[in-house]
Amino acid sequence: MTFADTTVLITGANRGVGKALVAEALERGAKRVYAGTRGPLAHPDGRVVPIRLDVTDAGDIRAAAEEIGALDVLVNNAGIALPDALDDSDALERHFAVNCFGPYAVTQAFLPALRRSRGRIVNILSLSGVAAMPLQPTYSMSKAAAFSMTQSLRMLTAGDGISVHAVLLGPTDTDMTRGFDIPKAAPEAVARQVFDGVEKGEEDLFPDPLSASATAGWDGGPTKALERHMATYLAGDRD
Repeated sequence: MTFADTTVLITGANRGVGKALVAEALERGAKRVYAGTRGPLAHPDGRVVPIRLDVTDAGDIRAAAEEIGALDVLVNNAGIALPDALDDSDALERHFAVNCFGPYAVTQAFLPALRRSRGRIVNILSLSGVAAMPLQPTYSMSKAAAFSMTQSLRMLTAGDGISVHAVLLGPTDTDMTRGFDIPKAAPEAVARQVFDGVEKGEEDLFPDPLSASATAGWDGGPTKALERHMATYLAGDRD
């Protein structure tokens, strides 16, 4: 699969990784890139179509699905990372609203189009969803839930010809990580690695130095083996 002549929707497209993903999709020849944002967006490339898309707003999601129609690739990138504590129920609700329920709702709205195109879903997740970051517990919880959702989608849509990709992202130089004095990957390098992996058909992507090193041997490891084993129950149910 390549991105040439495809129609792509990227949420959270106005900055950071989302902005870099838009640029990378254009570089690879996408014929149209819908850039989902909560506010106005101007872009010099005529192939980019800004579209209002707050992933927590059911009306925005419904209107976007009606406007876009045909779609080849959905990239669920929109997310938030708030300062929080384990007992911060407000942060927990906000993290889940944007990082888990948001991509769930967007994906459900676009599944009919993706079934028609036998398309791809790319969920931008986090290493914190695999091993919690104690300084951001409710953020980590939301990303863990989103990773589980991604695995379920992968199993449940495989029969429709839809490929589902999980991007387990490490520290990246964006507004979200501004307060952390740690090595960070450039968003442009991350976007390039993400699309390389999608084009190769890799299910789980590790697009930065920390994620690549922290998850060495993932594909042959116990977590991936268990996911594949779980998928056999679904196959048995269909027989």
